[in-house]
Amino acid sequence: MEITKLSTQGQITIPQVLRDQYHWQDGQELIIINLGDGILLKPKKTFPETKLDDAAGCLNYQGKAKTIEEMEQAVAQGIE
Repeated sequence: MEITKLSTQGQITIPQVLRDQYHWQDGQELIIINLGDGILLKPKKTFPETKLDDAAGCLNYQGKAKTIEEMEQAVAQGIE
């Protein structure tokens, strides 16, 4: 167990041993979760978790399969 103090500006210092354990660097954003009798600090993830089903759903193409030539032509038109 580690002990820290709350500063007059409402800040705490997270002990180095814990920052090293969780690989937290300067500027790490943390989510504060109120547990009622205390708080929980969790690292903010850069991107929300994505499930395979969520990502695969956007690939649900029902039409005729495109040829490589058709795809290359569409890309070329998009660049112009």
